[in-house]
Formats: sequence, structure tokens, C-alpha cells
Amino acid sequence: MIQFRHLTLARAGRTLIEDANAQIHSGWRVGLVGANGTGKSSLFALIRGELHAEHGDVEVPPAWRIASVAQETPALAQEAIEYVLDGDTELRAVERALSDAESAHDGHRVAELHARLDEIDGYGARARASALLAGLGFAPSDSARPVASFSGGWRMRLNLARALIERSDLLLLDEPTNHLDVEAIVWLEKWLAGYRGTLMLVSHDRDFLDGCATHVAHISARRLTLYTGNYSAFEAERAGQLATQQAMFERQQREIAHLERFIERFRAKATKARQAQSRLKALDRMERIAPAHVDAPFDFHFADPDRAPDPLLALDRVTAGYPSFALREVTLTLRPGARIGLLGPNGAGKSTFVKLLAGELPPLAGTRQEGRGLAIGYFAQHQLEQLRPAESPLQHMIRLEPNTREQDLRDYLGGFDFRGGMADAPVEPFSGGEKSRLALALLVRRRPNLLLLDEPTNHLDLEMRHALTKALAEYEGSLVLVSHDRALLRTVCDSFLLVSDESVREFDGDLDDYLAWLNARREQGTAATEQTSDKLARKQARAAAAADRQAKLAQRRPLLKEVETLESRLAAWHEEKREIDESLADPSFYESPDPDKLKGLALRQSELTRLIGDAEQRWLEVNEALEEIGEIERT
Repeated sequence: MIQFRHLTLARAGRTLIEDANAQIHSGWRVGLVGANGTGKSSLFALIRGELHAEHGDVEVPPAWRIASVAQETPALAQEAIEYVLDGDTELRAVERALSDAESAHDGHRVAELHARLDEIDGYGARARASALLAGLGFAPSDSARPVASFSGGWRMRLNLARALIERSDLLLLDEPTNHLDVEAIVWLEKWLAGYRGTLMLVSHDRDFLDGCATHVAHISARRLTLYTGNYSAFEAERAGQLATQQAMFERQQREIAHLERFIERFRAKATKARQAQSRLKALDRMERIAPAHVDAPFDFHFADPDRAPDPLLALDRVTAGYPSFALREVTLTLRPGARIGLLGPNGAGKSTFVKLLAGELPPLAGTRQEGRGLAIGYFAQHQLEQLRPAESPLQHMIRLEPNTREQDLRDYLGGFDFRGGMADAPVEPFSGGEKSRLALALLVRRRPNLLLLDEPTNHLDLEMRHALTKALAEYEGSLVLVSHDRALLRTVCDSFLLVSDESVREFDGDLDDYLAWLNARREQGTAATEQTSDKLARKQARAAAAADRQAKLAQRRPLLKEVETLESRLAAWHEEKREIDESLADPSFYESPDPDKLKGLALRQSELTRLIGDAEQRWLEVNEALEEIGEIERT
């Protein structure tokens, strides 16, 4: 097990964890949670031996093999599947040793190494690597592509596959879902739930944590606290710990009353009915989880948008995209109150579609028509680069609203946890999460009546995700959302569009129905490639059989040669001994005895008896060894 004893961990002079005492037992799957900057990644670095504790220590069994995901991937010409297989260091070591043994014609060593390959499932390693790549979203043809040909996000998936294929005792995963779509996240969740080693996982995806964590380690106020159960169980227990705080109760009641007033007001109004249903879902979720977030540093909401046109936006037989890929014949009318989630496999064109809606990508064919008074709020990760690095969050706000009182702007930024000196600090050294929060703050302030959000939760911690989910649930405008955060999609969206096969169409179902659709699609793809997989399996089996046959041959050849030599010598020695025995048994030999000759024959008779006995014993041993090797099957 892993033991933390009076552990104090600091970085750059700032204490992150203080006097922590905890035990993580073998086989536990621990979700490590806490706000950004509380020390989660630093704790991983400490476990890997890359950092040293200020006080106390962490003990990891010295024999444990630790696997983690590399953050950099060199631009290699190596095939993707070979790069992944390099993660199995023992496999590669055995393969190198086997090559050396075969070159040296060392039959015994060859046999030992083939036995070890069988023990570590080395013959099935390529199939396991292919399964990992498929689960993480790679096409079958991607296996042979050079690593350098993949984008940064896909290289991170290769690094993840490389970590998963290693037979580790401890697996450390820091935000493994950042570059994955929903399909790959669900696959990884199931894979980790079956992982037999000890897992420590940093994630801000509550559904993902619920699906694979058995324990939660929470870092807050420099304290490390271990809870039993998944993330929902942790929230419930922590909420109970905070239940005595009167301020929490009053704050939550105000939020619930606000939602209930909206529901009662608009439940019967046709144009607002779907939004009322959305608020019911938000209310149900809030009543369960909000207490656990009472001390969250985030508190913001979307101001009521200006009156929205009807329709907001219309697409008529639009084709949009790039020379290498395009969405075709897209027809869609967005009306006020729409709360749409975009679903579809990674690379199917969800971001392309959002850019089309935002007006950043003009149609190649067809028409895009905006309603009069449409105010779009568009968020995407590439927009973080448009922040002015030398300016502070406050300066960004002043540019946006030069006539608003500075204190009002500071109060607003405080809701996004830009308080005190943080509001006046330059943006350039901000983390990805901090830049995302600032971009969202600027977006919220513009009072859009149509929100277009492309992966808004990337780099955001669980507290900020909760605050954003709550704000979007209360938002009275329309929205289109792309996200791999299933909790956000379930809470915020009333309907879904499926982006797949160069088309955009309504999806008749909820998120669970979509996951079922993905499974069916995967099974179809599996059936389509079964023949190829069978051929590959047969080829691998033939190669394994041939290698086994060569190993047996390498062992049998010297043994057979030794048997042949022994039998030849035994025949000669038996014949020589027979002649000596006959001479010594002949009475005439003693009529004129030669003492020296008699002595010589007697000594030779004794020596031959010994040689024959030793040779026959060795002959038996060699034949037993041949029987153990067995017959060599011809292929």
C-alpha cells in the first residue's frame, strides 16, 4: 500500500499539503480532487520521485511498477502501434534478449525466453495494443501511421495507450479525459473499472469519477482527506459535514426559490415549457449536490438577455467545411428557448458546425440567415489566444464596459474567483483554467441571446464546472453546446443533434440512448473488421508456432547430435569390451602368460565398463530431455 506519514508538500515556497496522514491500499482506485493549484499534480510528482517533501514522507512499495502518461510526444517516424508497444518495457526487453539468443544459437536461452513471452502474453501484445488504440478512437489504419503524423491531442491519446499497456502495479493518470470524446471516455471508464492494480486519478469529470473510483482523496485548505466511495458518495458525505453551516442553508434556499419561481411562472407557457422542464432537472440536481459546494469560490449567473428574434438563425441546405472535410446539406432552424447538445464521434464535425453557427466559417453552398437582433456569445478554446497577455482581467473588463464603475467590475470578476491582486495581474502567466474562466466572464457579460459553447469545461476544476452548470441551467437564452462532460450535457440540454457521416440531424433520445448508439456503431465496425482481425490472429498464431518450432529445433539439434555420438561410441566400446572379455575367458590365453598384457587388458576392461555405464546414463538423460521437448509440429 501507499502510506503518507505527516506529509507536508510545498512548491515555490507555498505549502500545498500539510501534515497529511493516509493509507491507500493495493487495488483501490482513488480519485484525487480539489481546486486547481491545490497540489494534485505535485502529489503525483512526489510519488514518482520527481519532488521531495518538506516534511514527512510517502512510502510506495519498492517493487511496484509505476505507470503514468508522458506529457510530451516526440515527432517520431515510428509506427503508432510500435510506439504504444514500447510502453511494455518487459516485452521489449524479452524481445531483444530473444533476438540475441537466436543470433547466438543458444537453444536453452531461446526456450526460456519463449516461455517468458507466453507468461506475459507477449504473443497477444499486438492485439492488446490494437484494442487500446481502437478504444481510444483510432481507426484500424492509424496503427501503421507514423507518430509524427498525428496532432497534439491524438499524440496524447498515444501516450495514454502506452501507459495503459504497461503491466503496472500503480497507475497515475492526470486528467486523462482532456483530449477524449464521450465515446472514448466511456470506454476508458470501463477499462479503468477493471484495472487490477492501484489507480490514482485526477479528473474534473464527475460522471467519469463515479464510474471508476472506489475512493476519493480531497485536497482543500492544505488538508488531504480520504473518503470511501465514488465522487457522488464523497459529495454526499462532505455535504453532511457542512450541513451545520447556516449560511449554506440560506444560500441554497435562495437559489431553489429562484428556480421554483421560474418553473411556476412558465410551466404552462408553451414557448417556455422546455426551459421550465430544464429548470426542474437543475433543481433536482441542485438539491442533491449544492451543499457540497457551499464554500466554492465561484458565484455568477448570466444576465437576462435582450429580446431574441424568432427564428434566431436558419440554415438552408448548407455545405460548410474544408477541402478535406465538409458537412453537407445541413438544414436547421434555431428558435428561442433551444437548448441543444451536439453529439457525434470525435472528428465528425461538431466544432465545424459550431463555427458555421457562429459565422466564423462561411457556407460553401446554401444559405445562413441570422434573425434581426441576434447576439451570439461564442466560446471555443482557440479564443483563449485572443486574450491580451499584458493586460489584467480588470483591464479586459474596462475595455468591454468603459463606463461601468470599477468596483462593480471587480465585484463581477470576484464571482469568477479573480479577487484582489488576481484581478490586476497580467493574463500571460495564467493557467489554462484561469484563462478559460476569464474568457467565460467576458462572454457572460455581453448578455448574448444565443450561446455557442465548444468544450467550455476544458481546464476547469469541479467547483467551476458546478458553477457553470448552475449558471447555464438558469440561463434564459438559447444555447448550443459541445462537451464531453456528461453531467453538464444531462443537466443543461433539452434536445440533441447528431453530427455524423458529414450530416447534422435530430437525435431522438437522451445521452444514454446516444451511448447505446455508439455501442451499436462500434459493434458494426467490429463485425466489418472481424475478417481482417481473424487473418491477423491466424498470422500471429502461425508466427508464434514457427517461433516455437524454431526454439524446439534449436534445442533438439545438439541433443540429437549427442545421442548419435553416444550410440556410435557405445557400439565401439561394447565391441572392444566383447573382444577383451573373450580373450580373458579363453584358457589358451594363460598357457604362455604375458603379465604386462594381462594387466593392460584387465585395466582396459575396467575402464570400458565405466565408460559404457556413464555413456548409457547420459544417453537416458538426453532421451528424457528429447521427450520433454516433444514432437515438432509441421506448419
